[in-house]
Amino acid sequence: MTLTVFKNTQFLWLAFTILTCFSCGSQNQKSEKGKVKSEKSNTHQVQQVNDPLIVGANQFEEYYKILKGKKVGVVANQASIVNLNSVAHYENGFEETIDLQLHLVDYLKNQAIDIQKVYTPEHGFRGKADAGEVVKDGIDTKTGLPIISLYGKNKKPSKEQLAGIEIMVFDIQDVGARFYTYISTLHYLMEACAENNIPLLILDRPNPNGHYIDGPILEVQHKSFIGIHPIPVVHGMTIGEYAQMINGQKWLKNGVNCDLTIIEMKNYTHQTPYSLPIKPSPNLPNDVAINLYPSLCFFEGTPLSAGRGTEMQFQIFGSPELPSEPYNFTFTPQSNEGAKYPKFKNELCYGKDLRNNKHLDKLNLEWLIEAYVSTGKKKGFFTPYFAKLAGTTKLQEQIEQGYTYREIRKTWLKDLEEFDRMRQEYLLYE
Repeated sequence: MTLTVFKNTQFLWLAFTILTCFSCGSQNQKSEKGKVKSEKSNTHQVQQVNDPLIVGANQFEEYYKILKGKKVGVVANQASIVNLNSVAHYENGFEETIDLQLHLVDYLKNQAIDIQKVYTPEHGFRGKADAGEVVKDGIDTKTGLPIISLYGKNKKPSKEQLAGIEIMVFDIQDVGARFYTYISTLHYLMEACAENNIPLLILDRPNPNGHYIDGPILEVQHKSFIGIHPIPVVHGMTIGEYAQMINGQKWLKNGVNCDLTIIEMKNYTHQTPYSLPIKPSPNLPNDVAINLYPSLCFFEGTPLSAGRGTEMQFQIFGSPELPSEPYNFTFTPQSNEGAKYPKFKNELCYGKDLRNNKHLDKLNLEWLIEAYVSTGKKKGFFTPYFAKLAGTTKLQEQIEQGYTYREIRKTWLKDLEEFDRMRQEYLLYE
């Protein structure tokens, strides 16, 4: 039986009371005692056969001592979940395995951690806002805690917004793409913490696209909130590893250094398959979408849809202008959660269904190149947004000049090799 806890009921509190007694010990029986790795740790963790992957948030015994007695700020969203898996024992002898999910904020409050404020990235605290939609400050109706948006005009928390905070916790699920804005939120948070002498605790989570690196390196003139650092489109790092790189490469304003502690995962490598239990944003509903996202997001900078406004987001692409042959898959975008005003709303689109595509271990530009040729548009196919996504104007120029995907990728290889050498210094896992 699986219970997702966002409501207060007598039964759930009874279950939580029972689980509190057993959860910490039962989840870690097969693993050595967890480690808190400092900012400059370069010891790779070797996965043990048959040991379950344990994310940072599930190792409360490791970070309780860091948070106890302090006034805490938490950066979180709907995927910031603590899993409490244990066996409930009843007086009649009945035993029941309960998979209980608690939001990190709820869990910390139940453990008497003094949370002062919650800070939230793009899509909001409960993960309902559209991509690019302004996320407003507010109050969490369940806990009564103030919520401060770190998206829109206020991307970096101010000194006033950090007032009273003695330590900050960051627990956000990333997907390993440069234009996924959670790493930009991480950058500005680290910068603000460094400037205000607030230590940052990161609860590390897997990168579902952590098994490869690929794409052009961002050029400084194309820096924006959807691309803030000189890295490839797919960076192959966990959020904890990435934070170490931000510090180590002196990317923060004036070269300040954030006081960083990372609660590492147990039994994780970059090749570990991982299915996200909760979608990290409204338009990445499943593993297929997450795997295709780095490749299909380029369509956001063209007159084609990547499936927003359907239930197949980032698993399909198309437009009313593509020919019905060979683009014989059809869909009609409608307003839905995460896409109130989707591209081509209520219009029949012709395109491709990629839901059964093989799992990618590199970017696929062939779909983009084919669509560019099929539309017959030599001008007007690429919008200015495309250069922000690509981090360069060269990719657009190469496609317009008729380069093949293989020819384009060859122009990335030297930069990717240099990036990977730099990346190795900051990796926490094999």
